[in-house]
Amino acid sequence: MSLVSLPGLPAMIEEISQRHNLPHSAVQEALREALLKGYERFRRSQSIGQQFAEEYFENFEVELDTEEEGFRILSTKRIVETVENTDHSISLNEVQEVAAEAQLGDEVVLDVTPDQKDFGRMAAIQTKQVLLQKLRDQQRKIIQEEFQDLEDTVLNARVLRFERQSVVMAVNSSFGQPEVEAELPKREQLPNDNYRANATFKVYLRKVREGSHRGPQLIVSRAAAGLVVDLFTVEVPEIEEEIVRIVAVSREANPPSRYVGPRTKIAVDTLERDVDPVGACIGARGSRIQAVVNELRGEKIDVIRWSPDPATYIANSLSPARVDQVYLVNTEERHSVVVVAEDQLSLAIGKEGQNVRLAARLTGWKIDIKDPATYAREQAEQAKAKEEAAKLPVSEKLDLETFEEAALEEE
Repeated sequence: MSLVSLPGLPAMIEEISQRHNLPHSAVQEALREALLKGYERFRRSQSIGQQFAEEYFENFEVELDTEEEGFRILSTKRIVETVENTDHSISLNEVQEVAAEAQLGDEVVLDVTPDQKDFGRMAAIQTKQVLLQKLRDQQRKIIQEEFQDLEDTVLNARVLRFERQSVVMAVNSSFGQPEVEAELPKREQLPNDNYRANATFKVYLRKVREGSHRGPQLIVSRAAAGLVVDLFTVEVPEIEEEIVRIVAVSREANPPSRYVGPRTKIAVDTLERDVDPVGACIGARGSRIQAVVNELRGEKIDVIRWSPDPATYIANSLSPARVDQVYLVNTEERHSVVVVAEDQLSLAIGKEGQNVRLAARLTGWKIDIKDPATYAREQAEQAKAKEEAAKLPVSEKLDLETFEEAALEEE
């Protein structure tokens, strides 16, 4: 069998493997694909004017010979009676000269390696260009295989550099890659973080990009609610052991106003009578929750007790405000009115409405907060309106109801 010589092939594979942090098998696969593209270029240059379909060379492959330091081009051909295309088929008579048992429809693999001098300069240039691209493809493939199973988990990352408004970070890898680059976009950053070079952070792996593109394949986040969940899982053994469960999380890592800091509400529950789920998450003297707060650079975190009773759950969600009463106005539309003392009003609403906004997201209920005086006045006005409506003739009652319905629709 003929051979196109590649002096120093084993050393070349080793050097590429070291430089690109790829296993030998991945380098060899990339080299085979690149050499095949080089052969295609050679064939096209030998057949100017002939049109080759995209799949024309699918029956060709490259065999690397590291011992002889070279490569061969092999072609799989089908045995036919009448040959129309010598690249894809071979006659039965020709095959039976060396293999008498051959039959029509069988396939044979033949050596079609060109002479060393024929595999020209342009084919070599094409091979080099394709090799670089295939090496990048192999790197992307390995990263995808490793990190796709790690989506929605937390990784340790180190700041490398800044690109526009994004932070490029390095995360540890185990597939021959010492470190893999990840992008932390602006929207996924925390306002209290200081992303100086080589600073380390825990990040939430949001997505592994697929396909060919520039830049890091991994998209990570410091603003995801999943990061808070993972940090509590690490710090609270009862969560890891499923004694305490996290029911819901509501997080505002990047508030709409710079005058409001990041804040999270997390609802927890347990089936164990002797376990206080909130106390378990806070820890002795607040040690457990403080570890989470420190990792999130001072983010405020409210741990509240989940309840199957919506009114109790809503009251708990407005912590640290004390709630006097919760009225479930419309259970179908999940609309509630919460009455709090006047001195608790600003605490319940929160700075720029953040506390009630997070409580609404946590519970899934619309929450209107009122002080006792306002609530009493509105109730009196509604009662008075009903009394006056009861005194009206039937026709006027209907007109009044129509007017009220139209007013509600406009609202």
